Amino acid sequence: MKRFHVHVAVANLAASKRFYSAMFGQTPSVEKEDYAKWMLDDPRLNFAISTRSDEVGVNHLGFQAENEAELESIHLQLQSADATVLEEVGANCCYAKSDKYWVTDPTGIAWESFHTLDAIPTFNAKPVASSVDVSGEETCCIPQSPSTIAIQIPVKAAPTKGACCG
Repeated sequence: MKRFHVHVAVANLAASKRFYSAMFGQTPSVEKEDYAKWMLDDPRLNFAISTRSDEVGVNHLGFQAENEAELESIHLQLQSADATVLEEVGANCCYAKSDKYWVTDPTGIAWESFHTLDAIPTFNAKPVASSVDVSGEETCCIPQSPSTIAIQIPVKAAPTKGACCG
């Protein structure tokens, strides 16, 4: 069964880990110096945070497939969405090696569909530094192509009166 995926860029990893651990009622299943991930079963959610972006907010959304057949099913759906689909085989990102498909929705939001093959010891298969300094490095795993542009969706600090749903 597929799992919904959200990746949020955060400014303060420790504070964000405390907040999301309390909100989800569990600690992260993966914790690194610059990254944390919760694998929730109710709802089925892969929620990741990292400090690898210049701007905070939602980095990308997606679906995690449990196996290759499920990923291929998602791929077929993406192809029918009238969007350019970018394939990445054996991509190294977020401390994992995965097969992926990327699309960008009409609003500009990047969507990642992936099947994780294995864990890797680094964020993106580059050597581990003594401290996490991402200046000049690839900030996240969204591929740069004409059809997939990395964006950040800023998150407002507090809802305003009259805002949607609030």
